[in-house]
Order: sequence, then C-alpha cells, then structure tokens
Amino acid sequence: MLTWQVDFYRRPDHKSDSLIFWDLFICDVTGSFRYEASCPQSQANSNWLTSELEKAIQKANIGQLPTTIQVFRPQSLSLIQTATKNLISNLNNANNSNNSNIKIELEATRRTPELKKWLQEKGYSIVIDSPPPIPLPENLWGEQWRFGTIPAGDIREFISRPIPIRDAPDFLLPMSLGLSSAQAIPGIVIYGGRRSMQISRWLQEVKPVTLNYIAGAPDGVVLEAGLAERWVVATFEDEEVTKAAKNYEQRKQEARGLHFLLVQPDDSEMTYTGFWLLQKERESDRSLPGN
Repeated sequence: MLTWQVDFYRRPDHKSDSLIFWDLFICDVTGSFRYEASCPQSQANSNWLTSELEKAIQKANIGQLPTTIQVFRPQSLSLIQTATKNLISNLNNANNSNNSNIKIELEATRRTPELKKWLQEKGYSIVIDSPPPIPLPENLWGEQWRFGTIPAGDIREFISRPIPIRDAPDFLLPMSLGLSSAQAIPGIVIYGGRRSMQISRWLQEVKPVTLNYIAGAPDGVVLEAGLAERWVVATFEDEEVTKAAKNYEQRKQEARGLHFLLVQPDDSEMTYTGFWLLQKERESDRSLPGN
C-alpha cells in the first residue's frame, strides 16, 4: 500500500498587485518522494490538478499507484477529490483490460505529519480555522465520564482485546513515540450504557483527533475531530473535576501529547466498545461557547 499526502492551496507570499499562484505539494509518508508544482489562479482547477497527479505518478516511477491520498486542508478537499476521481477514470480508460478497476481512496485527515513538516519549511501555515465547539446531541451523551490513565507498557496488550471499534495506529503507540513503559497515558472514559455502541459508531464516523481541557465559565472538555470540527463533550464547575482536568493536561504534555478515549457500556472494566489513541498537535486558545 502506498499513501500520498497532498495539499493544493494559494501561495502565502503573494502581494495584492501581483499574480496569485497556487502551489501543489505531494509526498509519501516518509518524505522519500516529493513532488511540487504551481500554477496561476486562472488555471487552478481539477483538470490541471489531475494532470499534475499523473505527472507525479510518472516521476515516482516505482510501478505502483497510490492506494490512498490524504488531505488535511478543508479548502483543498473538494478540488483534490474531483481530481482523484478524474485520475482514476483516466487510468482505468488507459488500461485495455476489461477487468481494470483501479481504486484510490481519498482520506480527509489531520494526520499528515510529513506534508505539514514540508509546508512549514516552505513558509505555509498549517493552522486550520475551526468554528466554535457545539454541544453533542443528547442521544450521544454517556451516562457518566471520568479522567483515567493507562500505563504505556499496557497499551499494546489493551488494544489486543476484543474491542469492536478502535483506532490505534502504529505511529501513535507509546513505543513509537519513545515513551517509557511506566509513563502514564491520560485519557477520558465514557460510560455509555445502552448507547455505548451508538456513541462509538458516531465517534468512528467523525474521526477523533484530540480531547482538550478548556478553562472557562464553565470549564469543559472539547473534542476536535475530522478536519475542523469541535464538540463540547462535557462542562463542569466542580473544583475537584477542574483539578483532575489540569492533571490530565499535564500528563498529556509528559506523554508527548498522547492520550486516549475509551467508551465502555459500564464500569465493570470487563467489556469495552470503542478505543482511540489521540495526540494533540498544537495548543488551542479557543474557548467554550458563551465565554
């Protein structure tokens, strides 16, 4: 499997009296392959982008097509999606076999570290503006929730359990981040009761990225998901809960931003419905609605 990370966006250093250019950046997950091109805004369309994707495939010259194209910028998603569909159509038409059925998955994800590193080197901003967080729908409220921890050394064994829904990519495993087995990995546990599977399926759909404590009146926990979505998971004014929330954020820093979200039907610690390993990419100074 070959994954490409792609961005297509306006050049950041243009002046008001100059021609506006758009820049295309393509890389694989290791950064061993890079391709870039640019065009004036008048040519910034799916046809140009499709042509450049085809050129990138030729330049890679490895006899392998990307199976997944990852996009982190919401403003680029639709155009790259159309170009990817065009690319697939062109490749299938070029193949004389009647059994030709080339597929390339487009994945909207914030987890494009190699691409973001390259863009920052080029002077691009990778910060995505997000709307204020909105409350979770009532049908997704759990019965209870709490802060918790799992020793880093137990994570691999934990995710080997029969958990129906989970997302724990290798690059987020504590060992991959260089964390000691004794490091406490903080997280949030939601007891969903009969709604446990419903909550987990919704979380799977929105793709959790990070869970952040936000100080305010009231304090709260905000889930960042998808490319730019934000959801209020819980609010509180209790001093003990606030203290636990601050400890949670401190432990996240000590664990290189790594944390987890766990959904259980009850507090028996016998069954689990959903599990996600998360990592905070950057600090956020945004508040809860009404602050």
